[in-house]
Amino acid sequence: MVVGVLVELANKSVDRIFDYNVDDSIKDDIKVGIRVEVPFGRQTLEGFVLEIKNSSEVKDLKSVIRIIDKDIILNKELIDLGKKIKANTLSTLISCYQAMLPRALKAKKKTNITKKYDIYYKLNDSNDYKFNKTQQEIINMFKNKPLIKRDELLKISSSSLKTLINKNILIEEKKEHYRLEYGTKTDNIKKLTTLQQRVIEEVNLNSSNTYLLHGVTGSGKTEVYIKLISNILKNSKTAIILVPEISLTPQMINRFREVFGSNIAAIHSALSEGEKYDEWRRINRGEAKIVIGARSAVFAPLTNLGIIIIDEEHSDSYKQDTNPKYNAKDVAIIRGKTNNCPVVMGSATPSLESFARAQKKVYKLLSMNERINGKKLPEIKLIDMNNEVKKSNSHISLPLLDAINKTLDNNNQVILLLNRRGYSSFVTCKNCGYAFKCPNCDITLTYHKTSNTLRCHYCGYGTKVYKECPECHEASVNNLGVGTEKIEEELHKLIPYAKVLRMDFDTTSRKGMHEKMITAFKNHEYDILLGTQIVAKGLDFENVTLVGVINADTSLNIPDFRSSENTFSLLAQVSGRSGRSNKNGSVIIQTFNKDHYAINYTKTHDYIGFYNYEMQIRKKLKYPPYFYICYLKISSKNYDIASVEANKIKKSLERNLKNTIILGPSPANIFKMNNIYRYGIILKYKKEDNLYNLLNMLYEHYRTNNKITIDIDFNPSHF
Repeated sequence: MVVGVLVELANKSVDRIFDYNVDDSIKDDIKVGIRVEVPFGRQTLEGFVLEIKNSSEVKDLKSVIRIIDKDIILNKELIDLGKKIKANTLSTLISCYQAMLPRALKAKKKTNITKKYDIYYKLNDSNDYKFNKTQQEIINMFKNKPLIKRDELLKISSSSLKTLINKNILIEEKKEHYRLEYGTKTDNIKKLTTLQQRVIEEVNLNSSNTYLLHGVTGSGKTEVYIKLISNILKNSKTAIILVPEISLTPQMINRFREVFGSNIAAIHSALSEGEKYDEWRRINRGEAKIVIGARSAVFAPLTNLGIIIIDEEHSDSYKQDTNPKYNAKDVAIIRGKTNNCPVVMGSATPSLESFARAQKKVYKLLSMNERINGKKLPEIKLIDMNNEVKKSNSHISLPLLDAINKTLDNNNQVILLLNRRGYSSFVTCKNCGYAFKCPNCDITLTYHKTSNTLRCHYCGYGTKVYKECPECHEASVNNLGVGTEKIEEELHKLIPYAKVLRMDFDTTSRKGMHEKMITAFKNHEYDILLGTQIVAKGLDFENVTLVGVINADTSLNIPDFRSSENTFSLLAQVSGRSGRSNKNGSVIIQTFNKDHYAINYTKTHDYIGFYNYEMQIRKKLKYPPYFYICYLKISSKNYDIASVEANKIKKSLERNLKNTIILGPSPANIFKMNNIYRYGIILKYKKEDNLYNLLNMLYEHYRTNNKITIDIDFNPSHF
């Protein structure tokens, strides 16, 4: 027997299947999709068995060293899916398979994540040993219980227990236990509105249709998802539900746990590697029928898949930034077609690409334009900060401060959004203008007051803050810009009695902090929730009646063709956190650009108006959804090499692509990152038959060049 093995090296030069002999001693356990250990040159590597055959054209084959798992890790669907992702993203095949798996199951040497076991004991009846009083007490416990956990027996006496084990009177049994527990279900399915019921009836569960559910914030999309999944479970099928943020996962899991109990499994980055390993095996064994998680949960090894739901489908977190650069929405649609099951994508602010496809009937459009409680969407008030800056010494305007105080006086809660963490966005010298920059990246350092450090949010570089300027040696260092830390400090000064909870990357990096913070705020242990964009999406707090946006222009000033769309989406989403129960809600947005169309369409909750306006701009500028985009990033540690090779690539593209607009090369938004210089080339095209072949040849040409790296990203979420 011969097997074809794909080894763990994510290098294009070895991105192919290698043949190995299989010894008779292990051939019965060989299956396509398992992991094996094989010799590779002078190394010993892990890999996946992708082929089984009788012979090979290669002579003097080496043999498989051992089988790592007897269980199949990659089923046929996932193997085929990996090949499609490789073709669509020009990534290596091994990187596609590695992206599907938790760390414990990747083909990766020296990864050792163990299973957890509970130790139980049972009585060996064939023993006539004479017991003392304590030993007899232990023995008596087995009269009504054939199997008892070790901890219970240790409470009586560890020495007596040890004696009974040594005399073979008690026999040890190990039982694996999973690290996560979901408790029992309560079947708490809420009564649906007529609008929700109509949407459910429109979804054909026996089709591979893609549906776009455009539902305003608070319209009850989650309950629609629950009912759809409940319906497919009745037909013995399974479901995947994707959420974009870790912060959303606890609320979604808690709601689904109420209805489905331990029938759910979670896959997201906040879990430990052991927890991910357990959850994956529960899914693979068929013990969980519903998988909830972030992007990578789209690869859950479910069989008989009945539906895939993508919540907050507009989020750019569904696109992976590292190889393979897949989009979970595209992968979901592929799996939907393979399993003949529907894909339902929901959002209050759908991406322009998705809504355009719905308009063209590629997706089926479903609408829920009313809140579940029948209340109107919150009133939105714009504050022109050009005027307010003169009136207040704070970044919180007087109207917003007044509204916060009134809200807290009424025993309600407030959410404040500022999409920038840290204390100040940069530090400079008032005397000479020197700005503190990262030595590795072409970007200013962010000041974090709690740790009194300057940090780079790209490479992680950090340094202490010095009062003296390193350039002119004057004690004139000044903090400019504003981050969540600074706003927290201002709130404590302005409203000393208010309990403020700051939620950003710095405060939620410890395990379990998302869930703790959300629960604490939900229980009204805090008055104000201040955070970055993680507070904007999907969270549901019944006592929040005021949402304040400290600076609506943060995302508007990013040099990206999607900046207006991202701004509108973020503002509309965070506005939707206000007035979700029976209480009326309001929103105050502070801006220096009150006449910008993205901000004005937010004020009137007018997604369709924004969509139509933005589509005109996209059409004129030849951007998605009218054109596809491909971004080439050319990187090198050497400035001159990066520049020369980027221009060579541009000329090659111009010679060979006849139907493509080529922009660049130009320095990337962050030109230097981690001491690597980066140039970008943007390709805009509608149909270019030669594109994939040309880019693949380009990849191959630079594959062995260790001085230059070519990175290719189709339909990037940002440049």
